Amino acid sequence: MSEPNIKFLGDENLFVTHEAVSKLLIQNQESVSNKPKETIDLNDLESALNANVMIKRAQVFINVDGTLTAEIEQKKPIARVSTNASYYIDDEGSYMPLSTNYSSRVPLVTGFVTKNDLNNVFVVAKKVQSDEFLKNHVTEIHQNENGSIDLRFRLNEFRIQLGSLDRLDKKINNLKAFYQKAMKDGTLNSYSAVNLRFDKQVICTKK
Repeated sequence: MSEPNIKFLGDENLFVTHEAVSKLLIQNQESVSNKPKETIDLNDLESALNANVMIKRAQVFINVDGTLTAEIEQKKPIARVSTNASYYIDDEGSYMPLSTNYSSRVPLVTGFVTKNDLNNVFVVAKKVQSDEFLKNHVTEIHQNENGSIDLRFRLNEFRIQLGSLDRLDKKINNLKAFYQKAMKDGTLNSYSAVNLRFDKQVICTKK
């Protein structure tokens, strides 16, 4: 067998390297390239790759010319938890360790967060990732002890109090309307807090 052909699908940013995948493809401490193709168990190789915490999905197959090919789709981080532990949350809401190869620029998650209860912050992080306005502005997602959520913007000092995730889309629309008006009025830096917890109004606290 020739050297394995390793293809990464999607993003260019490599959280897991070609070398790491090659190592995972070594079976029984023998290089794949020394094995006749009949003795290679593709399911075993796929399972070994899929067990890697940086890999979302892996497919292993042998081409017509006999080349062993591994197609790798990496996990995609959408937020980085920075509490007493540091790790990413991926785009499916799962835990993903930090990588020594690449650091992703995603919002920080702070406050009361545990690995086995990421749902609230995941919902908010997913919203931030899919919304151009939020993606440009949000740098921090903070979960309070009662589960309510606060946001921080890149260029502004005020704390945005989202509260619970009920009517999240409505709250985000209210935030955008407030931001546009305050920017027009030149008052964005006058506030210490912007409270979105009420349905019909945005309550701002002056500095």
